[in-house]
Amino acid sequence: QAFFCLLLCIPWGSSCPPSCQCTERAGAKAVLCSSRHLEEIPKDIPRDAVFLKLDANSITRIPSNAFRHLSHLEELDLSRNAIEKIDRAAFKGVAAGLRTLDLSSNRIRSVPKEALLALSAKLRLANNPWHCGCALQEVLWEARLDPDSVQDITCHTAPREEYVGKPLLQVLDAGVNFCSARHRTTDVAMFITMFAWFAMVIVYVICYVRHNREDTCKHVGYLKSLPSTQGHAE
Repeated sequence: QAFFCLLLCIPWGSSCPPSCQCTERAGAKAVLCSSRHLEEIPKDIPRDAVFLKLDANSITRIPSNAFRHLSHLEELDLSRNAIEKIDRAAFKGVAAGLRTLDLSSNRIRSVPKEALLALSAKLRLANNPWHCGCALQEVLWEARLDPDSVQDITCHTAPREEYVGKPLLQVLDAGVNFCSARHRTTDVAMFITMFAWFAMVIVYVICYVRHNREDTCKHVGYLKSLPSTQGHAE
């Protein structure tokens, strides 16, 4: 009975994943899962965790609602993993309270801007094989990035070869605007679509007029072929 009483008295949210170490840091729960060969985010992280270190593992993806139950989370370290994909709602539930998020040294080429722009946390995004485009540019302009790591956000791929290997900030400071290029492409596509539609309308009108003209000519010819009323009278 004492054993079952002890189980009931232990708060379920305070259990620690077997692959991690849970400790106190400045009176707050810290969950340390560094270098544990993890391939995904543990499901049983204590709900009262304030600091969570998942660095130096083999995690490849951050799924939607991965940290939703961690309403007290303030610092999240996902650096030095193999992360390639981040879902749009990956940080749903922790966006308001998160203060720092480290995604550096992963394999991230692109990320939905909604996933990061919803955060007020200081972001570290350095040393990833980024594709420099409009989404990353908007993150750089609107998100709260760690100033010490901004210079290490480098273009691994880009719309033009001359930008490859350069820091994104340097490319943008040179006057490049990836978003305006996308808008121009959209405008050209819209113009072509409107032109094609207008051309179809013109062709339809021409065909309609020509068809009516032919019908009119046939009708006039038919009337001319009829015997006149005056001829019958004679």
